Amino acid sequence: MNLADHIRTIPDYPKPGIVFRDVTTLFADARAFRRAVDELVQPLAGAKIDKVAGAEARGFILGGAVAHQLSAGFIPLRKRGKLPHRTYAVEYALEYGSDAIEMHHDAIRPGERVLFVDDLIATGGTAVAAVDLLRQGGAEVAAAAFVIDLPDLGGAGRLRGLDVPVTALVSYPGG
Repeated sequence: MNLADHIRTIPDYPKPGIVFRDVTTLFADARAFRRAVDELVQPLAGAKIDKVAGAEARGFILGGAVAHQLSAGFIPLRKRGKLPHRTYAVEYALEYGSDAIEMHHDAIRPGERVLFVDDLIATGGTAVAAVDLLRQGGAEVAAAAFVIDLPDLGGAGRLRGLDVPVTALVSYPGG
């Protein structure tokens, strides 16, 4: 099965010149979704992963399924103000402005091995912020896994520069 066949391409969204890669079509197909989760988990067979962290919102869908397969806990990384207890926060730059993600203080015990999962790695802003956030909480970030990599935007390279192994299932050179 070619997972790329299950990812919808939407030109000029959310603005002209952007090619949006929509994984909701992959999620809607039971066989493709199962295959994607299995392929995200496979490189970690035998690795001790204590928790899986996923960024809001598509990372929640993938991260929960991956955590289940790995018999690991799940950590939601949310936008500022969405978590009800004490949090760590990391701000990161967006194309126009900034954003922040947060994690509960008690989400990780120091030294736990955590896998970060999201649908797509582009420039790496969210993923680098997630790694910083997880490390703030005392995690060892064992790896990062994505369905899609846009390699020309350099995000996976930024993570590897932070000593985080990266895997992606589908690559779209040139966007």
